[in-house]
Amino acid sequence: MSVDYAPILWNRQKKIYDTILVVFVLVYLVGFIGITSTYQPEITAETLIIRATATLALLLLHIILSIGPLARLNTKFLPLLYNRRHLGVTMFLVALVHGVFSILQFSSLGNKVALVALFTSNTNYLSFTQFPFQVLGFFALIIFFLMAATSHDFWLKNLTPKVWKTLHMMVYLAYALIIMHVVLGAIQLENSPILIGLLAVGFLLIASLHITSSLRSTRAVDEITTQEFAYACDLDDIADDSAKIITLNGENIAIFKYEGKLSAINNVCKHQNGPLGEGKVIDGCVTCPWHGYQYEPHNGSSPPPFTEKVSTYDLKLEGDRVMVSPKPHPEGTERPPIIIPKTEGNE
Repeated sequence: MSVDYAPILWNRQKKIYDTILVVFVLVYLVGFIGITSTYQPEITAETLIIRATATLALLLLHIILSIGPLARLNTKFLPLLYNRRHLGVTMFLVALVHGVFSILQFSSLGNKVALVALFTSNTNYLSFTQFPFQVLGFFALIIFFLMAATSHDFWLKNLTPKVWKTLHMMVYLAYALIIMHVVLGAIQLENSPILIGLLAVGFLLIASLHITSSLRSTRAVDEITTQEFAYACDLDDIADDSAKIITLNGENIAIFKYEGKLSAINNVCKHQNGPLGEGKVIDGCVTCPWHGYQYEPHNGSSPPPFTEKVSTYDLKLEGDRVMVSPKPHPEGTERPPIIIPKTEGNE
């Protein structure tokens, strides 16, 4: 967590992460250019750069889109999630090189300005097979630029989390544009079974990871109720210093068990909408598994000097049955935690 604007904090983990990323990018580019130029010696340097950066950017995009669901399926991937912004900015820079070289190469012999030629050289906008695929790549690149330019928490705070999250969710629109860009461009022009297979495998991998992580969600309730309190789970369903996540009347609620008590707060972190219920109670605070933002479980407020707040919810125990009210209290409202009665099994 950070109170004020701060540049990148180059801690040991980030240094290792970024070193591996830079080495991977360099090795990939050198390897791709070396292998391609060996088997296709007639290819030009510009075309080599275009193809190398295109395939690298597409590979990085698939890795980026895989990290989220992988982190939900296995916490070992969380360090990748913490540093995913660096990967996204790198992907944009690689894609930018591809875009610039492509536009310059394909418009160098024309008498129109490069960007004008991009939109006017092919006007078959009503045709599927002859659609100007370059335009799709251009708009995807614009989305990647907006995401890279607003990746710092400074923009998250000033744009507000809702606007920032909406903007960055456009990565899926950009991914769709890139898929169509490749299908209508490289695949249609070259008709390479290898390229078709790799693209299909990448798409299926992304789709399967997101579907699997969604199906493994820890939500126990997802319904509409008119009751003042609704059954959420049994007491034994919640591990110590952990939570049970439920969705009730559209409210995403995390019920935490800690220090012999129960408290319920909204499951969505104010930082980047991270799942608080997938985190732990550390030093008395609910700690978001994505970036470590913390909230006190009994009032949903971040400890001073931080000011983030989430809604709280009333709970009650009926024997071992945990009951929750679907009506949220205003963000930061203190609610007395439920004391778990001591028994022979939990003393």
